Amino acid sequence: MVRTVIKVSLGTLLCVAAAAAQALNVFACEPEWAALTKALMPQAVVFTATHHLQDPHHIEARPALIAQLRRANLAVCTGASLEAGWLPMLQQRAGNPTVQEGQPGMFYAADVVELMDPHTGSVSPFAGDVHIEGNPHFHADPNRLLKVAQALRQRLTELQPDQAATIDARHRQFDSSLREKMAEWRKRAQVLKGKEVVAQHASLGYLWSWLGLRQVADLEPKPGMPPTPVHLEKTLLKLKAQPVLAIVVASHQDPRAGKWLSAQLGPAVPFLILPATVTQEGEGAFFQWYEQLVSALVQSVR
Repeated sequence: MVRTVIKVSLGTLLCVAAAAAQALNVFACEPEWAALTKALMPQAVVFTATHHLQDPHHIEARPALIAQLRRANLAVCTGASLEAGWLPMLQQRAGNPTVQEGQPGMFYAADVVELMDPHTGSVSPFAGDVHIEGNPHFHADPNRLLKVAQALRQRLTELQPDQAATIDARHRQFDSSLREKMAEWRKRAQVLKGKEVVAQHASLGYLWSWLGLRQVADLEPKPGMPPTPVHLEKTLLKLKAQPVLAIVVASHQDPRAGKWLSAQLGPAVPFLILPATVTQEGEGAFFQWYEQLVSALVQSVR
């Protein structure tokens, strides 16, 4: 009896080991793409290079990231130059031909959506952190997220055709659930239409557009440059004449400038710190994140 149990246990372990060996190794540049990959393919082994308390523009090409990219079958990143300061170095040092530019194992979400605020012509080196292709923080718009999910579903099925049916089913579930929640959020967010906000950078620019809000001032004097006293004083004068719904900064940004500005304007202009991306993995990550954003903004109206 004991021998039988041992044989079964060993067989089970071998099956588990074989399944693990066949699992898709995914390198996600940002948390949103790790969450989306897990929503479509829970069995994938996903490594996330950044988290919601980090600025994805500025990441150090650490040995741990190089090692993870070296073993990846697929890299899922934003593109639109968001990772231009660190991803090319990782690709070069990892030496993994699967995740080089133009290969099936390199997926850029920005390639499948239309970006806001693209720049034409030359950009001055003094213009700040400008993305010529457009604002790369489009995951804050669930409509664009649906398009990325469709394209990523296709790429995953190409890489693992034996899992196509399961991936398709997961995608249909994700798409349907998100569309249902979007209708609910739009209804609740009706009170936000036409309202104005102050924010730092364009991290939530797509959220403003989706909800009908308008960013009328930026805490940064130029994209990617920290707030300065002179710029904040000018912004304060503008806001005293033009009240706004709220002052918003992302979780990874220094809150001091926003707090100061809100204190000068009084309790009528609340100060909000909101995550610029998901804070957990899996299908539920986006639902929790969008719910948090909508709820905080709607509460500001009240």
